[in-house]
Amino acid sequence: MGVKRVRPVEKIVRPFQAFADRASSGGILLIVTAIVALVWSNSPWGESYTGLWGTELSVGLGPFSIEEDLTHWINDGLMAVFFLVVGLEIKREILVGELSSPRRAALPLAAAVGGAVLPALIYVLITFGTEGVSGWGIPMATDIAFALGVLALLGRRAPLGLKVFLTALAIVDDILAVLVIALFYTSDVSWGALALGGVFLIALVTTNLAGVGKPLPYGLLGIGLWLCFLESGVHATIAGVLLAMTVPASSFIDTGVFLKRSRGLLDRFEQAGEQGGDPVLCNEERQGALHALNRANEDVEPPLQELEHALHPWVVFAIMPLFALANAGVVLGEDFTSTLLNPVSVGILAGLLLGKQVGVTLFAWLAVKSGISEMPQGVTWLHIYGAGWLAGIGFTMSLFISDLAFAEGPLLDVAKLGILTASIIAGIMGWSIIRITSAPRTGGEEEEHPD
Repeated sequence: MGVKRVRPVEKIVRPFQAFADRASSGGILLIVTAIVALVWSNSPWGESYTGLWGTELSVGLGPFSIEEDLTHWINDGLMAVFFLVVGLEIKREILVGELSSPRRAALPLAAAVGGAVLPALIYVLITFGTEGVSGWGIPMATDIAFALGVLALLGRRAPLGLKVFLTALAIVDDILAVLVIALFYTSDVSWGALALGGVFLIALVTTNLAGVGKPLPYGLLGIGLWLCFLESGVHATIAGVLLAMTVPASSFIDTGVFLKRSRGLLDRFEQAGEQGGDPVLCNEERQGALHALNRANEDVEPPLQELEHALHPWVVFAIMPLFALANAGVVLGEDFTSTLLNPVSVGILAGLLLGKQVGVTLFAWLAVKSGISEMPQGVTWLHIYGAGWLAGIGFTMSLFISDLAFAEGPLLDVAKLGILTASIIAGIMGWSIIRITSAPRTGGEEEEHPD
């Protein structure tokens, strides 16, 4: 039996792969980039931070061109890919995940609604009558990568049922955030551009119904949909969610056919080696078997799953950190305390730190006591309370909504400071409560990503 040859490049990239495979890595990277943004913007080189993200970049073809600064290219462009992955996750959860069963979905659904409505109400009460009241959507959001990253840092102390609950809660939270952005944070609508976007959407649905499984047609039509939404006034990132809803979620061959076809192709591959030598490069029969096996793999893997797996690393390790780097830079200055006591900042702090924990726990309790749902196995009410604190980590989505609510106005930095402060406190409190509450898992339960 041959010994597997380890390529030199594998020795170099293996530590990075090990980091990427850890469930906490996305949250850790977000924390690092947020710290870099804060330090950079408050350093003697702070002007270079502002100058970099304010750099204008124009992309055009013929008479049509788009000119935006780097921050808007990230927030309107790259974040559309983030919302595409969010949409794919939402669709998967609704079809086969925790949101596919009404009884299983009831608990995270109720918790997410409570964790969105109560923070928004608290924010409105604090900012009522001020120009900052328009930011009521900011404390509604939960950063799924950050929250699950903190939970993953607990390792075996976090019950598996709690991770499932928090993931489903964050997915529902994302649905609510998308609806809020689409309905309430939309500028003047260009109905002509929106109608043209509808044509692209119909073309995407038609492509799905025609059984097209390759990602290229969806990508090209998705770019057209994004451009239409960019010009329509409805935020362009919504195009990412709509595109996700049109990506096929079923296989084009069933597992029985796949197994039969694959076994036949493997037999063909083996027999070709006996007849024409072992190296694949000079064995056309083996090459043909491999190509056919690749096509079978493509046919059995749902395009939704294939696209989600392909984009997820780019979103977690490139787009979200880049977004954090471009948006988390807040100049603290000498008036740090007065900025933190601004009604906008206080409203965000109270919404994320008080509204989330109370709303999540209270509405989850009502769902269980009413009998419409039940507690996950191994999860206690203190676990749910700790998850309510983790839900107070707003960060990515909260920063995104604050940019929509306050644009380039003076309240934007105030909102960012409130979001960053609340997210740090919420993460520490949630981690502490769950760690104290839980004993390490033993026996057959294993960590999802062992060291």
